[in-house]
Amino acid sequence: MVTMRDVAALAGVSITTVSHVINETRPVAGDTRERVQKAIDETGYTGDAIARSLVMGGTKSLGLAVSLVSHPYFAELIAAIESEATRNGYSLVLIDTRDTPESEQTAVRMLRSRRVDGLLLTPSAGAGGSLVLPELKRLNIPTVLVDRLTVAKDIDQVGPENVQATSGLVKHLAELGHRRIGIVCGQAGVATTEERILGYRLGLGRAGLKWDEALVSQSGWLAPLLDQEDPATAVVAADHLVTVGMLHEARARGLKLGTDLAVVAYDEVEWATLIEPPLTTLAQPVEEIGRTAVKLLLSRIADPERAPETIRLAPSLMHRQSCGC
Repeated sequence: MVTMRDVAALAGVSITTVSHVINETRPVAGDTRERVQKAIDETGYTGDAIARSLVMGGTKSLGLAVSLVSHPYFAELIAAIESEATRNGYSLVLIDTRDTPESEQTAVRMLRSRRVDGLLLTPSAGAGGSLVLPELKRLNIPTVLVDRLTVAKDIDQVGPENVQATSGLVKHLAELGHRRIGIVCGQAGVATTEERILGYRLGLGRAGLKWDEALVSQSGWLAPLLDQEDPATAVVAADHLVTVGMLHEARARGLKLGTDLAVVAYDEVEWATLIEPPLTTLAQPVEEIGRTAVKLLLSRIADPERAPETIRLAPSLMHRQSCGC
């Protein structure tokens, strides 16, 4: 294993000088700094982040605990978070929560063992913060919730606006004359699903339409909304994965989108304009959510006593033809 002593010997300087260059604890002459940096590059020296943290009071790393398999949307979110962390001089340590409370708690404790300076967390389905959040608060770990938010006001969090946005989709379908508007829900037990159902109900009320439980599919399948005496003529897909399943079902039944069945979806997908007709969606500001989450966390690290913030970022309507327009 390459040590700081090896770097110092190659650069022809003291170990103390190498330490000052790496940790930026004292100015070092330009030519000396260049020799040290060249020696670091040649040896591949990476240092000991944990050891430095004991001296410097931080590892310059952030932890991200998120499910890596539950949703394609998270890949884009992770990229945005990593980009913003790197821009601010931090590395990102990523651990999969597997979307279960038990795995989430294990993941968070692993990140804590890495002495990350702060933690970004997308709460697992059904966790409700009962296992992880009290522990993080008790230990005063700087934390920001991302995407799936809680009603709590004592923690920083950032995610998409779900209620008014989904209400707007329902309102649009109602304005096109639909009276049997259904919703196919995403993963049960997560905040985003519950908020989009609430938005759906709000949209029905604003359109003067009655709530009908038969028009709500919490199984992720479109079939229950179509296999009834008075089927849905328009459907809201609550997320990316639901949309894919709905399109498969519609094709299997020979239904033409926008004509036989109006479809709108929460979540933009890269292939939205490649199907016929193109898909009307709500595009989440994923990059902005990721950047804002990192900024909130760095702000919390710098000022542990500042008031917590909850930031909701509105999605953009990508109006195409699958809604029947």
